[in-house]
Amino acid sequence: MSLKYAVLAALLEGEASGYELAKLFDVSLANFWSSTPQQLYRELERLAGDGLIAARVVEQERRPNKRMFTLTEAGRADLDAFAATAPRRPTAIRDELLIKIQAVDGVDPAAGLALIEERLGRSRAKLARYLRVRERLLAGRTEDAYLAEAERIGPYLTLMAGIGFEEENIRWCERASVLLGRRAAVG
Repeated sequence: MSLKYAVLAALLEGEASGYELAKLFDVSLANFWSSTPQQLYRELERLAGDGLIAARVVEQERRPNKRMFTLTEAGRADLDAFAATAPRRPTAIRDELLIKIQAVDGVDPAAGLALIEERLGRSRAKLARYLRVRERLLAGRTEDAYLAEAERIGPYLTLMAGIGFEEENIRWCERASVLLGRRAAVG
């Protein structure tokens, strides 16, 4: 999948500047798709050129002018067609840490433990951030009430996937730390 569809899906929330979209990618979409601001801005230009999004300039007095982007009817049709088709291939894990852990037997176990602890810290921080986003979305409502009232539930469903992913990362890190710690104690 290309960045194209992640951008189009992000614009379902409404008009946004490139900066706002970069923040959205950093907070809301980061649980399933990442992008650098440079990649995002290049993609916005391509999508505007293809007529899938529209851009307008907003003049600002004390700041540089900014461009605001919206989804066009053609963009919505393209996104709808994409959303209705099955993924081309199953999800695969591509994780540099797992390659390092695969090779951990040849190094000091403390080095492997340090890598796992770093991941554990990052996963706990991301989980905490996702849980704060969830609380903001729910705004004091139960999940059932939110899902019954919300205009769109896609962002909530993807947030739940991100929460589950980080919870599993934490579970794995905790278990791997115990096992690697046992190995270090024996060795």
